[in-house]
Parts: sequence; C-alpha cells; structure tokens
Amino acid sequence: MNNKLKILNFLGLIQRAGKLVSGADAVSLAIKAHQAKVVILTSDASENTVDKVQSLVKHDSKLILVRDFTSAELSHALGKKRKLVAVTDSGFSQALINKIEKGE
Repeated sequence: MNNKLKILNFLGLIQRAGKLVSGADAVSLAIKAHQAKVVILTSDASENTVDKVQSLVKHDSKLILVRDFTSAELSHALGKKRKLVAVTDSGFSQALINKIEKGE
C-alpha cells in the first residue's frame, strides 16, 4: 500500500474517532477557536476557498496546511464529498504529520 493511501485511510480513522471537522464553516470555526491542528485543503479547491483558508491559517503559526490530495481522493477516503477538513486532536495530528513527512 502506498503512503498516500495509508494517509487517506488514516483520515478515515480520524473521522470515525470524531476528531475531524469538515466543510468550510466548521473548519473556519475550528481554526478561529484554535482547535484545528492540521488543515487539509484539496489541490483542486477553488481559488476563493484557497484564499479564505490561507488567510485564516497564516494567523496561527502552529497550524499545518496540507495540499497533497485531490477532492476525489479525500472524498473517497471520507465517504462524502469534501474539499476541506481539519484534524482537531493533537495525537492524531502528530501521527498524520509523521505519515506525511516520513512515510511512517
């Protein structure tokens, strides 16, 4: 199984654990409340969405923005159409970053 697939499967696990918020409004609220640890924005998101998310993310230096997946990949992993999600749990966030950076 390649690393990208492992990461997408892990996102499904995070969602089942209830530690993933999805959709523009929920993610924006999580970012503003400093609950979001990792934000995943699809590579094919609209320019408007990209601008909004980047303006929110730049105010929090600890927040990590990931743009490695398409909406089709993310939607398939989560079982619903999504272009924007955020991980709200520190442990899951760290494990996700390790999988992305080191392929673990």
